[in-house]
Amino acid sequence: MTFLIVTVAWAAHVRLFQVIEHIDDVLALLNLACMMIITFLPYTFSLMASFPEVPFGIFLFSVCAVVIGLIQAVIVAYGFYHPHLLNQQIQVSENQNFYKRHILKIILRGPALCFLAAIFSFFFIPLSYVLLGLVIIFPHLTRFVTWCKTKIVGQRDEEEEHHSLETFTFYLSEPLSKERVEAFSDGVYAIVATLLILDICEDNVPDPREVEEKFHGSLLEALSEYGPNYLAYFGSFVTIGLLWFVHHSLFLYVTKATRLMGLLNILSLAFIGGLPLAYQLTSEFAEKSHNEIEAIQVSCVITFFASIFQFAIWTTALLHERETLQPFAGYGGKEHAFMFAKLALYPCVSLGAFFLTCLLSEFSTAIFHVMQIVIPFAFLALRIFVRISSTVIKSVMSLSRWKVVLLEEEEACLSPTETLS
Repeated sequence: MTFLIVTVAWAAHVRLFQVIEHIDDVLALLNLACMMIITFLPYTFSLMASFPEVPFGIFLFSVCAVVIGLIQAVIVAYGFYHPHLLNQQIQVSENQNFYKRHILKIILRGPALCFLAAIFSFFFIPLSYVLLGLVIIFPHLTRFVTWCKTKIVGQRDEEEEHHSLETFTFYLSEPLSKERVEAFSDGVYAIVATLLILDICEDNVPDPREVEEKFHGSLLEALSEYGPNYLAYFGSFVTIGLLWFVHHSLFLYVTKATRLMGLLNILSLAFIGGLPLAYQLTSEFAEKSHNEIEAIQVSCVITFFASIFQFAIWTTALLHERETLQPFAGYGGKEHAFMFAKLALYPCVSLGAFFLTCLLSEFSTAIFHVMQIVIPFAFLALRIFVRISSTVIKSVMSLSRWKVVLLEEEEACLSPTETLS
């Protein structure tokens, strides 16, 4: 939930600086203050997770979200007070007050819900969580209500339609650009990969005194004790790297990201952010803990959902392929088949590993590590397999067409009486 709320704040910040194109010293300092509060959110989340029944954790998180929204609102007010800082489209518009109200409404609806969550945190904590959840779904809920109202009432009058069209053509009502979605995704992947090596540096460096006393000064022998941890690190890093590779390949074919594609991408990134947790769980295999199977299954579930949402992005893009995909990536082509196979690989393998660990619990660790080792080679073999399959299908189709042509030529050579007989 925290990750999704942060993405809501990020989307509002991106749209804010689509409105304000030029920055002076005041806006730079305000933006710096906003970034400082955003970087403080993980600490407030840790308090919420560690003390779920204490209201101060959720109160502090909600207050930070409110402060972020208020700073963004001050940036909007300052920008409209100095119109030369605004987007050129707004500078020449006669409806600057309308734009200002529209932008503030979009930015402040989240902080308003967070303000209510902060108040109710001292009375009824579950309601605070519900209000924070509304911050995530409220934009989609309002669009759904508007769509239903349009379908029930029918066509709006011409003046209202013209007014809505003006709003629609404005940047704030458009989906985030493909480039912004890719940049945000690359940042999340980079941070998650960095967190893995930070865990290695923090917990898997032997103590010099212990190396001297227990291993007689042999650092190599001391490091061998951490073998499962290094194996888990490289396996987790390969998983993150290959999921990023699939994500990058997917967006090479995408020309435009729709709202639904952006939402599915955020859900995929939310599970990508859980991969360091999967590393921490699987790095404890050497301890032979009683929850080893559960740790493997949690890792498989995280990987499955991170990859299945990527598959859902591709499926959504195919529904509007003329608008969202490159012409050569449509149905039936070689690139379409290869992309489908790449996106289906991780969901199928992680789901298969999950059920195998349920059936063969004694070999759960071996199954999990085999999955991590096999998948990189599967990616290398995938393109060869797709090419061979495409060649075989084309050969079969050309053979069937050749037989049809032969039959037509034989019928053309026969006389009418022979053809009837």
